[in-house]
Amino acid sequence: MSITRREWIALASGLAASIAASTTFAAGRVIKVSLWDMGATSMNMQGQGSMMGMGAGGQKMPMAHMGIKVSSATVPAGLVSFDVRNDSKVMVHEMVISPIKDSKTPLPYNQATNKVDEDAAGHLGEVADLEPGKSGALKLTLKRGRYILYCNVAGHYALGMWTLLTVT
Repeated sequence: MSITRREWIALASGLAASIAASTTFAAGRVIKVSLWDMGATSMNMQGQGSMMGMGAGGQKMPMAHMGIKVSSATVPAGLVSFDVRNDSKVMVHEMVISPIKDSKTPLPYNQATNKVDEDAAGHLGEVADLEPGKSGALKLTLKRGRYILYCNVAGHYALGMWTLLTVT
């Protein structure tokens, strides 16, 4: 059996497209991110002690009034896509990602502004200022390590709006 030049080119093109598609799919991971709160009263806990958790023992408060939920807390190194949705009915939220060294080292938090100093935290990117019900996306190439996803709208991080991501 002999293959004509035209058949060879068609076969090679199909094989190349198939390899490219499978490599892209294998290299990329999608994490669905939900930014949530308990409504208009969520900010009522503001100023009632430190509820940050991250850097204060590494544990979240069990009754957080707002938070971040991810479809997976672990992802392989490489291209990661974050599909972020603000599931709040009343509040603007955002998602910022920063690397962390360990869960006992607090993020650089400015008490005067009630925000994390993103530059000092080494932020890698964000989906900023999502209105209630809106969505956004972020793609990053992540190395092995631990990362924190947090909302940096004033007061939200301190009220428990963060989660950890492990990249293997």
